[in-house]
Amino acid sequence: MKLNRSILVSLVLLIVTAALYRLIPSRPLGFAPHIAMALFGGAILKDKKWAFALPIFSMFLSDLLFEGLYRNGLSPYAGFYSGQITNYLLFAGLTMIGFAIRKVNVANVLAGSLVAPTVYFLVSNFMVWGFGGGLNRPKTFGGLLQCYGDAVPFYTGSLMATLLFSTILFGAYAWLTSQRKLSAA
Repeated sequence: MKLNRSILVSLVLLIVTAALYRLIPSRPLGFAPHIAMALFGGAILKDKKWAFALPIFSMFLSDLLFEGLYRNGLSPYAGFYSGQITNYLLFAGLTMIGFAIRKVNVANVLAGSLVAPTVYFLVSNFMVWGFGGGLNRPKTFGGLLQCYGDAVPFYTGSLMATLLFSTILFGAYAWLTSQRKLSAA
């Protein structure tokens, strides 16, 4: 895929918007566009380096902004935290789910938008349970279920955000490419 100027500008704006979106107070827990961006990058960008870089850069930018707010007393949450590299690797892995969307259509994007946050929920919370993550749940099956139960509000927000932002990203991309085809005709 050759990126023309309008698509490149749109992608940059989406990255910045996604990073700034985390600064909005009173959003549901886990409600962020990063999973949708990972799916979008994997499905649309043929250059694998850019497909992986898109969600990672977005997360880093938003974490950097969040850290600045935290250090200035404007947010109770730090942007940088222990175990953050693991989270970045998980999001890079979600890009591979985007690779599986071989044909971009509503059904495939919907499936990816349901699978990706579910995979993230299962893997990230297993890691929180297995390696502490500040919760110190018992290392039993019951403790694992308790850890998953604690994270359900994050999963719900993540699922809603992924569905919404996948619709926006893939829809905007489809619209932009159709406009480009119309102007070339």
